[in-house]
Amino acid sequence: MAAAASSTDRPGALDITRRLTEICGPPFARLAGPADEVAGRPARWVAVPGGPHAAAEVLRLAARHDLSVVPRGAGTKIDWGAAPDRVDIMLDTGRLAGIGHEPLAAPTAEVGAGTPLRAVQATLERTGQRLAVDAPSPGATLGGVLAAGEAGPLRHRHGSPCDQLLGVRYLDADGELVNAGGGIDGLELARLLCGSQGALGVLVSATLRVQTVPASRIWVTRPVWTPLEVHDLVRTVLAARLDPAAVELDLPAGAGPRPRQGGRAESMARHPSMTGRASVGPAGAGAGRLAVLLEGGPADVAERADRLVTLLGGRSGVSHSAPQWWRRYPFGPGDTALRIEVPIADLHAAVYALRDAAGAPVPVRGSAGLGVVHAALPGAMAPDRVASILAAVRGVLLARQGRCVVVSAPAAVRRAVDLWGELAGLPRLRAAKEHLDPHHRLAPGRLPGGL
Repeated sequence: MAAAASSTDRPGALDITRRLTEICGPPFARLAGPADEVAGRPARWVAVPGGPHAAAEVLRLAARHDLSVVPRGAGTKIDWGAAPDRVDIMLDTGRLAGIGHEPLAAPTAEVGAGTPLRAVQATLERTGQRLAVDAPSPGATLGGVLAAGEAGPLRHRHGSPCDQLLGVRYLDADGELVNAGGGIDGLELARLLCGSQGALGVLVSATLRVQTVPASRIWVTRPVWTPLEVHDLVRTVLAARLDPAAVELDLPAGAGPRPRQGGRAESMARHPSMTGRASVGPAGAGAGRLAVLLEGGPADVAERADRLVTLLGGRSGVSHSAPQWWRRYPFGPGDTALRIEVPIADLHAAVYALRDAAGAPVPVRGSAGLGVVHAALPGAMAPDRVASILAAVRGVLLARQGRCVVVSAPAAVRRAVDLWGELAGLPRLRAAKEHLDPHHRLAPGRLPGGL
């Protein structure tokens, strides 16, 4: 913070503070504090504009003084990705909140970028509706979910939140309010902002599809021990055409080979009386879990659940509530968090490659039905060790049209490794940055390639 504090003492800094206060109001503009940082990079000022026009004034002020602006929602993913080159003004979107007035049971909803996702869902549920958006970050805002390209288990059936966009309103680097959507070109621009970490525009609001809340939800779970077993089971689930809403995997570091059983115990496990019961005792010790969510009408969901239990075998179980690990990342604060994306048929190869490179099982969790999972490496692991693991895993994925990116990491690791790996879309991203933010004032350095 010392560097940030001293930088606010230079001539003109007090004038900027005064102007931000005039734009946002006295309680909503201030010098940054110790907690106001982005991936470890401290901010100089924090501005919390009360609406789109005030946010536009903040951006115009930044443009006049050649200051960088980095948007922040709830801050749940503020340490994801690369650290920006500098953070002059942190633009907090907390007051860009609310849900547009739509007719009852309308198929769309316009939501302010700073609106917490759980508040959106609570409001829609009053009319029996929902967004098919279940990002894992607790307390996340809709704008933060879109800006980070975050998605949860429901992406299996409904796609990511960015796939569900019908349009956005955003502010460009010069403070102009832009409506994107309503056509192929508009949607392409709207979805380009997804995952951009605020480096292409500041989201003001987004319009998404809504749907009726399913009458019934059932989770069918089964213990798993190896990545190859997961591969076979996922293939079985998808081939059965049971229309799952999600197919999720939790494979903890402690999961090992399947425990051996005597002939009698094995026979009892396969007995029809055991169908639908969760395994107990040694048979389930150290196991991971494959969980399949089924949604729809009560009779239909029950029939599909029965079929799935038969397919998965006697150790499968049925529940009307999600597993404890559902919608939770396998990494915690301070860990090196990885995201692996690979064709479903090669997911097991990616997990084995990660285990081999790390020299031990690594916790893996995510959407096995799509080949998108997260993994965690200990935060205390040396940066050069992390770099060697990444190189080994990316080498395996390259031949399988997959990729591994570092979602977040300790500062030493972030400085030492390539966070992104090979990125085929980098030229397009560079062109978009030059078009939308030619002076690199919006979150400079947050995008791949230092954009």
